Amino acid sequence: MTNVNHTIPKGTSDEHYTPKFIFDDLGLVFDLDVAAPVQESNVPALHKFDINTDGLKQEWFGNVWMNPPYSKPTLWVEKFIAHKQGIALLPVTRGLWWDKLWQEADAIMPLAYNAKFDRPNGLPARSIVFRTCLYAFGEINVKALHRFNRARIR
Repeated sequence: MTNVNHTIPKGTSDEHYTPKFIFDDLGLVFDLDVAAPVQESNVPALHKFDINTDGLKQEWFGNVWMNPPYSKPTLWVEKFIAHKQGIALLPVTRGLWWDKLWQEADAIMPLAYNAKFDRPNGLPARSIVFRTCLYAFGEINVKALHRFNRARIR
């Protein structure tokens, strides 16, 4: 029997997928997932841009979902703020982009400190090491955060 390591070392991949319960609780179908994985995911979106179609180079439309690569979020956040219609899942950080998002977002809701993302290899996810929040623009998305109702919303 071959001993194969099926784990992905911590910090070596931006491929962390949003857990299904988040979409179940939000109760939305998005028009567009702007940073979708190549393989299928839990995101209820009618259209998607993945690494091959590069969501940063495309025109965004409608209500967007964004869970971008956390290793380089700045350009994604800037485009999300300019679009002003959607929900993003991003960490809390000391990055300059975070200050602007904090000021601009219509609503922000923190997720549990021990939230777990899904992994592309199907193995159980580990808790992520930093706090994440859902950041919303647009009335429909603010209402969805209130339906989600897992934490206080700013």
